[in-house]
Amino acid sequence: MRYIIIGAGAVGATIGGRLDGAGLDVVLVARGAHARALAADGLRLTTAGGERLHRMPVVTDPAELGELRPDDMLFLTVKTQDAIAALDAWGDAEVAGGGTAAQRLPVLCLQNGVESERLALRRFARVYGACVWLPATFLEPGAVSALCAPLTGILHLGRAAGGTDARVRAIAADMEKAGFGATVVEDVMRWKYAKLLGNLGNAIQATTGPDPAPAKGALLLRAIREAKAVFGAAGIAHASEAEQSAARDGKVEQPAGVRGGSSWQSLARGTGSIEADYLNGEICLLGRLHGVPTPVNETLRQAANIFAREGLPPGSMSIEDLTALTDEAAARA
Repeated sequence: MRYIIIGAGAVGATIGGRLDGAGLDVVLVARGAHARALAADGLRLTTAGGERLHRMPVVTDPAELGELRPDDMLFLTVKTQDAIAALDAWGDAEVAGGGTAAQRLPVLCLQNGVESERLALRRFARVYGACVWLPATFLEPGAVSALCAPLTGILHLGRAAGGTDARVRAIAADMEKAGFGATVVEDVMRWKYAKLLGNLGNAIQATTGPDPAPAKGALLLRAIREAKAVFGAAGIAHASEAEQSAARDGKVEQPAGVRGGSSWQSLARGTGSIEADYLNGEICLLGRLHGVPTPVNETLRQAANIFAREGLPPGSMSIEDLTALTDEAAARA
């Protein structure tokens, strides 16, 4: 397979670089200054083993790549708020021998949250999901770091609609060659709903900073309690904390001092958008559908979006102020 990484940011570039390092055929899709840096100077990927320069083909859209190959595998690694544009652009791309990518090629969704698989299934006939534990940092064009060890990251993979097949097993085998843990599961969305619980704290980190504090942990627990109540009302299963710990512990340890996560990085780069609508907003959506109040998640969603829209510096709000806002919202609910 040739791997086309649609969105060569923190996660996408790390996966692309590691696959390239394992001798696999990879194309990076990026935009703006990052695309120019990748094309001119290559990808500087720093892992626990040190920095390595990877030179791979870089394109900004399907037209630059030309007709796609029947053995191409699309990895969707843009943030969920950018997924529709990417799926539409690449879904219409023509494949050698006839048909479009949406008709003939598989796409693997590697985003936080659970919406990208639904968006892809509206457009693509072959959709796979991945629950990704891969702490990585992307703050400057052409450079990405992913410092976890002994594995660079861990993925649970499966068909988005449930089940497995030979293709996803082949992807998992390639990922393991590249330094990842890759487990094929029948119920990948169950793992993605579990990870969503932890990602509810992305908005807290983005607005109040990545440093740990008891008050931040307490606010995250309130957001998680709302989510679990919503999952119960909706009949949504998720992997247990024990299952997740067994999958991760001792396998993706990261050094102290690593900077903030994906939402914090979006604000730090000044992208103008953030994924909160598909993290905390997913809980709000389910709460409205099933009659469960979600004032904490709604407050976190709103705060993160204000930061992104107004270009506020990440971490410039106090946890006390954010907690006070959630308290006021909870009192009104």
